[in-house]
Amino acid sequence: MTTETIQVEGMSCDHCKQAVEGALTKLSGVSTAKVDLTAGNVQVDYDNDQVEVTDMKSAIEDQGYDVQ
Repeated sequence: MTTETIQVEGMSCDHCKQAVEGALTKLSGVSTAKVDLTAGNVQVDYDNDQVEVTDMKSAIEDQGYDVQ
């Protein structure tokens, strides 16, 4: 299992948190995703044999947020 912290711009509320966490956990290989609204990031635990960081960033951007 690998852990990645991704900086995300534009998250400000519980809806944002749920949208990003939900999009990430739908990806095959992602076990957990935890948004920290104060820090503006999401910590993701995943299997790097099943999913790439670029896939996770795309899933976040598909929800309308900018990835740094």
